[in-house]
Amino acid sequence: MASDASTPPNDATGAASVTGRGRRVLVIGAGVIGLTCAVSLAKDGYDVHVLARDLPGETTSAVAAAIWFPYQALPQDRVTAWAATSYAAFTRLAHDHPESGVRVRTGRELVRTPTPPPWWANAVPDLRTVTSAPPGYTGGWEFDAPVVDMGVYLPFLVDRLTALGGTLTRQALPGLPNTAPIVVNCSGLASRHLAGDLTLTPVRGQVCVLDQVGISEWWIDDTDPDRPLYVVPRLDEIVVGGTSEPGDWDTHPRPETAREILAAATELVPALAGARVRRHRVGLRPRRPSVRLEPEIRDPGRVVVHCYGHGGAGVTLSWGCAAEVVEVVRAHTS
Repeated sequence: MASDASTPPNDATGAASVTGRGRRVLVIGAGVIGLTCAVSLAKDGYDVHVLARDLPGETTSAVAAAIWFPYQALPQDRVTAWAATSYAAFTRLAHDHPESGVRVRTGRELVRTPTPPPWWANAVPDLRTVTSAPPGYTGGWEFDAPVVDMGVYLPFLVDRLTALGGTLTRQALPGLPNTAPIVVNCSGLASRHLAGDLTLTPVRGQVCVLDQVGISEWWIDDTDPDRPLYVVPRLDEIVVGGTSEPGDWDTHPRPETAREILAAATELVPALAGARVRRHRVGLRPRRPSVRLEPEIRDPGRVVVHCYGHGGAGVTLSWGCAAEVVEVVRAHTS
């Protein structure tokens, strides 16, 4: 669903409109999807309140390397459209609000065998063929991608929500609220319980966070589905990963996995050799056969808008999905 001309700009800035007329909306979940939906709805004039078991810094979003890159999310057509909207929004944030923690950096996705352009290529303004690849690779794609420092960006979204009159409350819920007229369910993996959706499964991802040693470009090798390799530089640190382990609920870092990640990353980017490890993190990506973004009419006058199952692309799809959530909520409150 494309945004129409009346949709407010898809970023976290700007004053609220009057479209929502102050109608109360509960958003469940305080990861990047929940907060982005909350900010977008608040900008549209809704009275938004976020309820979450985990505060933003405790979510899977806080672990993410958070580079714009469609990963483990379907269907392709909707994901491409959402990703393109988010790309534009993050580019605006990087230019207008560097305090958001968003930067646009050049980098490369590498391939080991001749490969056609990625299916989401139309979401990128300028996708270029890699002409000189490291040993072991046949080529790849170079483009500019938003990179988001989540330790800065998540508080930025909370501040923006608060400035727009919204609230964030820690609250563990036994189920989705059954009295609020509008509920937006952005609870990620918790939707297995809250929405009864057993198609939603965890995909374990482990990363290492290193000191910044002068790396400014990102690298991705996604040819091994079990061991995606990525090096993502932030301002004062570098995130390297990773793993892709379906059905694994273990959130404890594994030392052997960490050693393998660091060895692979250093082989790809030798400048990482000797970089001090700051911390090891694990996140559980919420994957399902396709992203669920749709309304569920519970009874007359009450609707739940589901927005979950973004796999490894929560950041990448956040602003595009939030724009569609606003449209769905508008349609059920007009």
